[in-house]
Amino acid sequence: MLKGSNTAVPTAALRVELGWRAGPGVPDADTSALLLVSGKVRSDADFVFYNQPAHSSGAIRHEGKRNADGRVTDTLFVDLARVEPEVETIVLAASSDGGAFGQVPGLYIEVQDAAQGTPVAHFDNPGATTETAFVLGEFYRRQGAWKFRAVGQGYSSGLEGLATDYGITVDEPQQAAPAPVPAAAPAPPVAAPPAHTPPPAAPPAAPPEPVRLTKVTLTKAAPSVSLTKQGGTSGALHVNLNWQVRKQFSGWSSKFGRPAAMHSDLDLDLCALYELTDGSKGVVQALGNAFGALHQPPYIHLDGDDRTGAVSTGENLTVNLDHKHDFRRILVFVTIYEGARSFADLNATVTLRPQHGAPIDFSLDECTVPSPVCALALITNTGGDLVVQREARYLVPERGVSPQRTVDYAYGWGMNWTPGRK
Repeated sequence: MLKGSNTAVPTAALRVELGWRAGPGVPDADTSALLLVSGKVRSDADFVFYNQPAHSSGAIRHEGKRNADGRVTDTLFVDLARVEPEVETIVLAASSDGGAFGQVPGLYIEVQDAAQGTPVAHFDNPGATTETAFVLGEFYRRQGAWKFRAVGQGYSSGLEGLATDYGITVDEPQQAAPAPVPAAAPAPPVAAPPAHTPPPAAPPAAPPEPVRLTKVTLTKAAPSVSLTKQGGTSGALHVNLNWQVRKQFSGWSSKFGRPAAMHSDLDLDLCALYELTDGSKGVVQALGNAFGALHQPPYIHLDGDDRTGAVSTGENLTVNLDHKHDFRRILVFVTIYEGARSFADLNATVTLRPQHGAPIDFSLDECTVPSPVCALALITNTGGDLVVQREARYLVPERGVSPQRTVDYAYGWGMNWTPGRK
């Protein structure tokens, strides 16, 4: 498509892919969406991005990044059938992290039919220089139907400037405290108020918390982060796994018959091995209904079992950071329960969202071995500080060895395993 051109959208369920070529010194980029009424958001909740990955209506969710074959993609899922009637426009934006878009080669946006995986619209964004944010495209209503327009409008003020223009309240950097003002002379005495003075009016309700744009992305070059340094020292820590499966397979994966599966077939299980400071060890997983507990040992709870990959929130573990001193280490991992033999062609994003502090995310590397189990992240207690280490490590079990036992052997947990079922 050319800049400014538009096209009809033939289906409601869409996948919006932001893509670019990877390489040394290339900044990271993130996709986002804003739902507009009369050109503005109704509230900060109409902003979908890495810190707010799903809209309350279920119309949009952030699915995360994939890095494969020298190309990086960041994806949104959009269901136009679930967009509220008053929303007229959905702005599709991109922001860069660590440089300007002039350093991001091959930037494009592509709209795909989510069911078929076929392109609906494709726009290559040309001529970027110092911009740090772009409105690349938009969905808009016209005579009762949805259309897509290629926009290509740049901002030099980054995601903060773009979001503010559309009515988002952004958390501003803290300013230095003002210099103290000399005390004024005491005021003259005044008469006491009458005995039946009405009570003072209630203070106005506190304004909602502004949107925080900070985040931490773990990479091979920078694989770990301290939760304490990010402010994540208490409350709930949500660990989320969200995935998308590609339909086309190639290379060694085609030799294994049915190595990967569609959303309706694939059942991934998010799990955690834990070791507490009292020496007790165990596993939290759907297998065997070992869902854990949040307010008693092990202070880790699996929220549910997504057997399709179609649940917008994916699978989630919750860790009670109010008991962080009870943890020695936690290993978060994922296994394939059924529907596939390996993680080939799986696009997955792991996000850790502390109740206080910046979210931490990373993408899984492309799987190049026949692996049904992947170690995601290792959380260790180091002098009272919980450190998150990106693992993204695919493991290949020996014949007759379960995925759980394989993870145990790899990380020296030393547990006894028995067969289990859902």
